[in-house]
Amino acid sequence: MTPIQQIYQEAKMKWTVGMLICLPILLSPFHPLLAQVYKPPKKSPELLTMGKKLYDQYCVTCHGQKGDGKGPVGAALKPPPRDFNIPLKQWTHAKGDLKKVFEVISKGIPNTSMLKWDQLSEQERWALTFYVAEFGAPKPPPKKK
Repeated sequence: MTPIQQIYQEAKMKWTVGMLICLPILLSPFHPLLAQVYKPPKKSPELLTMGKKLYDQYCVTCHGQKGDGKGPVGAALKPPPRDFNIPLKQWTHAKGDLKKVFEVISKGIPNTSMLKWDQLSEQERWALTFYVAEFGAPKPPPKKK
């Protein structure tokens, strides 16, 4: 083997070992380049207003005007649409976590009629997240007269 071939073989071996070590790390779902990290903006009246507008435009036909899952199309869907009026902590796919609500809006839910809404901007999806979460927020007890 010539010196050049020997250098080439050593370099090839180092590259192969390096790839065997680094590739699993790079492909890990925890690697920051691959992990989808959602950083919510601060909830604001403007985002809630935007969320209501988007909800009325895209969501009300399935989830209903009151967020109860009883929109005009909702009755025909199996499984039925989420009733947003139950406490947020009881939502099946969110368990009280707004980032998970955002993820459901962004990615949809497989084997259901919940579509992904990734064509909306990230800000619009956060606006929807904050708006639908308002349905499931704890309600103050009625005032006694």
